[in-house]
Amino acid sequence: MTVLRMDHAGLVVEDLAAAVAFFAELGLEPEGEAAVGGDWADRLLGLEGVEADIAMMRTPDGRSRVELSAFRSPAPLAARPGAPVNVPGIPRLTFVVDALDDVLTRLRPHGAELVGEVAQYQDQCRYAYVRGPAGVVLGLVEELG
Repeated sequence: MTVLRMDHAGLVVEDLAAAVAFFAELGLEPEGEAAVGGDWADRLLGLEGVEADIAMMRTPDGRSRVELSAFRSPAPLAARPGAPVNVPGIPRLTFVVDALDDVLTRLRPHGAELVGEVAQYQDQCRYAYVRGPAGVVLGLVEELG
């Protein structure tokens, strides 16, 4: 038995509309939104009284998706959005982008903040980490050459 594919990565956010706008600005395409809840969601998540809104965002190549979830019930626990990137369990997603500086400029009005600075790895790529919605760390890679 082997894994067939990775279906999606999921992120819990506080403001679903803002998170959708952030990832849309990055270049992901909205795939759909839904409200979820009920017995099946309670059993799946090990919580009681689940009510959440979700949005699926798809990469332009159609091969990857990000699920954004905003819980109405039960109330979300306090997040650690400013935790250092070396803390175990901090979510980090990495995307290859065509023009890193342009992407950074477009994401700043949506709350993106550099974690460190833009760094170049040999002649292979330029790389930056930014904090996005709910403190998730996004790796942004511009391939060179």
